[in-house]
Amino acid sequence: MSIILAFGLGTQEILIILAIILVLFGATKLPQLGSAVGQGIRNYKRGMREVKAEEEEAQRQEAIKQEAQKQLEDKKDNSDSSVQS
Repeated sequence: MSIILAFGLGTQEILIILAIILVLFGATKLPQLGSAVGQGIRNYKRGMREVKAEEEEAQRQEAIKQEAQKQLEDKKDNSDSSVQS
């Protein structure tokens, strides 16, 4: 509803647009059209979830890498200080 309001479309405008769509596509094609739109929306959402999951996994891997590098540096610093003593 907020998208419709963002474009300044009222009830009459929406009904006119729906009537034009009905005339252009016909009553038999509307269920197919709705199904295709719904499937497209589902695919888009699935893709967005996958991208988000990939980004989160990359961030986790980077954090693990940084932690391992920090531990390696700490271990190296400890071994250097024990050699100097």
